[in-house]
Amino acid sequence: MSRPFLKMNGLGNDFVVVEARSEPFAPSAEEVRAIASRDGGIGCDQLISLEPAAGEADVRVRFWNADGEEVGACGNGSRCVGWLVMEAAGRDSAVLEVGERLLRTTRAGDGLVSVDMGEPGLDWTDIPLEEPMDTRGIELQVGPIDAPLLHTPGAVSMGNPHVVFFVDDIDTAPVTEVGPMIEHHRLFPEGVNVGFAQVKARDHIRLRVWERGAGLTQACGTGACAALVACVRRGLTDRTARLELDGGDLTIEWRAADNHVIMTGPASLDFSGTLP
Repeated sequence: MSRPFLKMNGLGNDFVVVEARSEPFAPSAEEVRAIASRDGGIGCDQLISLEPAAGEADVRVRFWNADGEEVGACGNGSRCVGWLVMEAAGRDSAVLEVGERLLRTTRAGDGLVSVDMGEPGLDWTDIPLEEPMDTRGIELQVGPIDAPLLHTPGAVSMGNPHVVFFVDDIDTAPVTEVGPMIEHHRLFPEGVNVGFAQVKARDHIRLRVWERGAGLTQACGTGACAALVACVRRGLTDRTARLELDGGDLTIEWRAADNHVIMTGPASLDFSGTLP
């Protein structure tokens, strides 16, 4: 049968969302790459499937990166799915089952959706790292030993692994040079998303992210969450900040009361179609 899809985006981070609640969807890595291809495919950063959920969740959500690998989390994608479910049900909240986690989404104003991303993973085994380290600032540097370009990044898991380098000027940061090099570094056995954060104020972070399996994207929701957590742990920002990404802004709050990270931003529907 032909299978319908929706093309959506969160701040330019774009997705092909496939309905799989009535008929199973099990794409091969090759099929994912074909769908995600911007040359001949539909074109997206991630492929998302909506499946029947167990328990209290409204829907089970699965994510694949453009390289064909299934991944455990996607913040912008979760926001888009939350919006879809709320629109379809005429409600102001929805619960998504993502891997082992339940993500709660709520409407947050005109076209905006908030997602409770849960608690960040801060132990070296959560990321995971190859060896024990203090994730506030791990032993990793880029460039000459006596004068490294980048060093001592923070590491955070938001259901997927992130490393965050602190830079003085995002415009000159070597994102596309260093990103792919660190993505596959031996220190990260499952690979890693690589963030470059410039702290502009206690409540303002400029961020670019080289995403594992997708490359440089317009925005990365879990990357924004990880960047705020990493900055707070170093005393660089307050617990709520505006994250300025290439595609637009997200508001991230790391709540002191329950340790949960709340991400708020837009979700947009671009067009619909049928998978070839």
